[in-house]
Amino acid sequence: MKIEFLVQGSAVEPYKVTFQRTEQHLSAFCTCPAGINGQYCKHRFSILRGGIEGIVSNNLSEVKIVVDLLVGTDIEYALIEMEQAEIDAERTKKVLAVAKKKIATLMRS
Repeated sequence: MKIEFLVQGSAVEPYKVTFQRTEQHLSAFCTCPAGINGQYCKHRFSILRGGIEGIVSNNLSEVKIVVDLLVGTDIEYALIEMEQAEIDAERTKKVLAVAKKKIATLMRS
């Protein structure tokens, strides 16, 4: 199954975001500069998380289909790992901020 969206980004022309599921793999491509260069692309991630922001094609209801296609794929498991890493990173930032504040306070005494 192949699903395509047109998403308005920073360029004049909308980007094309394409999802295709084959067995346990979900491919996701975007014509934005980040997508073309194989980098993190907010357009693909937004749709995978059920977001409809920026979609200018007349198939908003197909976002739900893409989210359903994600289930059980290698991409789903990688997204779970990424989200956990984001949680861990945020926790680490807070611990670091407390440690910096403690050092700053100790230096003043």
